[in-house]
Amino acid sequence: MNHALSTRFDRLDALRAGAILWMAVFHFFFDLNHFRFIREDFYSDPFWTVQRTCIVTLFLFVAGMGQAIAVEQRQSWPRFWRRWAQVAGCAMLVSIGSWWMFGPRFISFGVLHAIAVMLIVTRWTARFGPWLWLAGAVAIALPQFIEHPFFDTRLTNWVGFVTRKPATEDYVPLLPWLGVMWWGLAAGQWVLARRRHWLSGPVPPALRTLAVLGRWSLSFYMLHQPVLIGLVLAVATIAR
Repeated sequence: MNHALSTRFDRLDALRAGAILWMAVFHFFFDLNHFRFIREDFYSDPFWTVQRTCIVTLFLFVAGMGQAIAVEQRQSWPRFWRRWAQVAGCAMLVSIGSWWMFGPRFISFGVLHAIAVMLIVTRWTARFGPWLWLAGAVAIALPQFIEHPFFDTRLTNWVGFVTRKPATEDYVPLLPWLGVMWWGLAAGQWVLARRRHWLSGPVPPALRTLAVLGRWSLSFYMLHQPVLIGLVLAVATIAR
């Protein structure tokens, strides 16, 4: 059996689980704030905005590393498109659910929408090799130099060249965030070629549950907010 095809990457799965659990904790406090159990400024307080940036960065970097593994394992295009359809479908559900909950601040291009687009881009560019580092740097830098009101609409703000952040509960534009996923892809390719054990080695027993959770990250992502919101609403109802 081909070693590349049979390896399980528990360490990467555990890292992915760490990212989504951090995200879940963040969302729990966001929900507490939304239902007025606490009073926090999630839109300008650095304590929350920096956390969000770190969570999204880790999430997309790990997604890029996952694409490096998929390419190495020669993932077929039909299998790729099945996985892509799951991500894109979940992104649509997030838009619908957020429209119901937040009205005009609904999520039109959040992290799942971004990943759906970036999966296609990274798949097409996976053979760029070391040039991915440069491409990532350019993608991250471009929004610092290019801004135009044309990109401030719901139909165009997904690109990232906005003059102001849109009024939405989650916004992860293609630029600069594609650069993070490109760097994750480049890092994954480097590690697989030179330090494979960093990703494929065994995890401590205490982290094995995390490794399992990391393999179900999309399901966890879709279910955690309804569960958290339900719990918060239940507590609010009992407290009345």
